[in-house]
Formats: sequence, C-alpha cells, structure tokens
Amino acid sequence: MSDSQSDSDLADIRAQKRSELKQKLTEDDTANNEATTARTPTDPIHINSADEFNAAVTEHDVVLVDFYADWCGPCQMLEPTVKSLAAETAATVLKVDIDQHQSLAQQYQVRGVPTLLLFNDAETVEEIVGVRDESTLRSLIQQYTH
Repeated sequence: MSDSQSDSDLADIRAQKRSELKQKLTEDDTANNEATTARTPTDPIHINSADEFNAAVTEHDVVLVDFYADWCGPCQMLEPTVKSLAAETAATVLKVDIDQHQSLAQQYQVRGVPTLLLFNDAETVEEIVGVRDESTLRSLIQQYTH
C-alpha cells in the first residue's frame, strides 16, 4: 500500500467518523429539545390554589404568570399573546384570576391588571403591568430561557 493511498484511506475514515459524530450530536440535540418541550406545557395553566401556584413556579425553570380578571378589557386583549407565548416559548405560563386568588395577588403586590410576573428558578425577575406586544414579551422570556 502506498503512502498516498493510506493517507487517502485515513482521510476517508476520518470523514466517515466526523459524519457519524455530527449525526449523533444532532440526534442528541433533538432528543434534548423534545424532552424540554415535553416538560413545558403548551397551554396556559389556570391556577386553582396557592399550593398549585408554588409547585408550578418551583417545578419549572422559567415561568410567566398572568394575573388577570375576567372583567378586565386589557386582560382579554392580552389573552391571545399569552396563549401564543405558552405554545411557542420554553416558558411555562400560569394564569391567576385575581378575584378568585386575592391572597396571591396581595402576596405579589398586584395593584393593576393585567400584571405579568416572570420567574426564573423560582425568583421573580421581571414585572410588567399593562398590555405589551408579543415580541417584547417573547424577548424578555428568551433572556432567561437561553
């Protein structure tokens, strides 16, 4: 076997191994993304108790909480944005009706609706009062999910 042929064979083997490694890394990334997506609900979670709220904030890394009221016009305007963020971001989205859960609203000093709180690792990192556009909220979430 000549040196040029063995060099060529080595190059072919290296190329094959690189290709196999790239494919394995791609498969691993896909599996990790699917696992993350499976853990993050794609619909907003309507909170029924303070315990449920605390468990959700603790269980998930990034949580967007929408404090709202059924009678609130701006809250109704924000609803499609909140649903979209739940479906299309890595944040878990919680909905808290301030009329049903006044103690939670008081605990988080909600003075107006809609109020959005963003939690990262169970700590409040952002507070948004009023309606904001989806791209602004999406950018805010992405600061903590990447």
